[in-house]
Amino acid sequence: MVLKIADNIVSPLGEGSELNYRLIKSGKSSLARRSFPLLPEKFYASLFNESPVKENLTRFESLVFKSVKGALSNVDFDISGNDVLFVLGTTKANVGLLSPDSKENNILYPGECAKKIATLLGITTSPIVVCNACISGLSSIVLASRMLEAGFYKYAIVCGADILTEFIISGFQSLKTLSEDECRPFDIERIGMNLGEAAATVILSSKEGEGWKISGGTVRNDAYNITAPSKNGDGAYLALKEAIAEGSIEKLALVNAHGTATLFMDEMESVALERAGLGKIPVNSLKGYFGHTLGAAGVMETILTMQALEDGTILKTRGFDEIGVSAEIDVCKENKETDKQSFIKLVSGFGGANAAIFASKESTHKNPNRKPDKEELIKSHRVQITPSGVTVDGQKSLSSDECTGSCKEMLTKIYKSRIGDYPQYYKMDMLSRLGFIASELLLDVENTGPQESDSTAVILFNHSSSLQTDLRYLQTISDPENFFPSPALFVYTLPNIVTGEIAIRNKFNGETSFYIVEKRDDALMEKVQKASFLDRKTKRMISGWLDYTNENEFVADLYIIEKR
Repeated sequence: MVLKIADNIVSPLGEGSELNYRLIKSGKSSLARRSFPLLPEKFYASLFNESPVKENLTRFESLVFKSVKGALSNVDFDISGNDVLFVLGTTKANVGLLSPDSKENNILYPGECAKKIATLLGITTSPIVVCNACISGLSSIVLASRMLEAGFYKYAIVCGADILTEFIISGFQSLKTLSEDECRPFDIERIGMNLGEAAATVILSSKEGEGWKISGGTVRNDAYNITAPSKNGDGAYLALKEAIAEGSIEKLALVNAHGTATLFMDEMESVALERAGLGKIPVNSLKGYFGHTLGAAGVMETILTMQALEDGTILKTRGFDEIGVSAEIDVCKENKETDKQSFIKLVSGFGGANAAIFASKESTHKNPNRKPDKEELIKSHRVQITPSGVTVDGQKSLSSDECTGSCKEMLTKIYKSRIGDYPQYYKMDMLSRLGFIASELLLDVENTGPQESDSTAVILFNHSSSLQTDLRYLQTISDPENFFPSPALFVYTLPNIVTGEIAIRNKFNGETSFYIVEKRDDALMEKVQKASFLDRKTKRMISGWLDYTNENEFVADLYIIEKR
């Protein structure tokens, strides 16, 4: 359990958490009909009319910098110390600056983007970028909380942010998930989502004190499909169960749901909420005010729900009129009063990812930080795939014929000779193929038999995110005369999809997370891995470094970590 000591929101409605709260309480929305020059279809979204760019920073970086500086103005500690962590949650960072002829450009790497912002702020420790699709913001809070609870840091600055570009809008249009009007979460007439851009920051502390406490942070996977949510809401249900365990249902004021207003996601959430025993607890969605702000959503909506409960209010779900989901849930149609000050925040996203936290404002609470279990963490098996070949536990156990050729050729040979029963493999991008093959070899050598579905986590790291697939997708939208955005490519422009592919293949309902850093840092990776074992369900982990630059430059260095 950690303490939130400051926050800040920068959105198209304005700057500051309190201002944003006051405006949406009055019913104000920043959604409007928009268009981009390269996109043939108009769309509803929440966009900044003017977005000043700070010198030497991009528009995305300037937005992050402004939000973090706003939050830091309310605290007094040395941010240059070794006990301060910076976590940035984003789906695509500076992807709007990608061009068809982009080559080596540091501005395109999220880890180096985060490092530049951290340096300008005066933060000296290595930042971590959380790239877990739509749950990136809340996943960032989960990671930061664990790192504090494990005792690795005393403070964590967590910012969730994204800006909208032709790259992102065209991708969602290709998936046919956007509404032609203002979104209507959980409503019978909902037809799709709106998107938005924003940045939101929370500063967390491991110290005791009065205020909002965050606990129960959990990430779970549906193990069902990389784009469609589980019909039974399996991952969301499991995440909710862990959040509920942190406090009694009777004390909950509400569940702030993801509520994107897409047909299947809203339906899945309703099923998960009812399964978790939360059908009678008020539920709201804030997407009708800002749209889905991607990496910012989990952080911003957490802050706004805290603001609302401090004001004794449960905010209405703007756009909702009549229930349109099968499960019986209590969707808030109007603002209502409450004297309760606990809530659950739930988000879901591509790759089957789901995350939840439990937040409660308490006047006094002594709760010592959790520490990693005393059990020793053992790396039991290891698979490495590089242009030089494949090693399993340090030995070259594959034939020389299997280990020749380009990355694609090598992986396909291994797939055909050693696996061969998973046609989805041929739809994957190269990063996912690389991770899939490495995980298959790893699990084959382990051969420990059946595991509990949520006991295995898949936590991967890299430097280049999904840059090569980003470039391939960009080619489908770069020519106005041949504009054909590929939904099959777009979904793989999220690096966490590889963790989802591994989870689906093996029916893992445990945590799946993807982290991006400036450069490989085994000590930092080990901190994240140890902190992730604070999840009481996690017993083993597939983890390591997975990066694909091109057909002749790639590495998979994956291993199994177990508690002994």
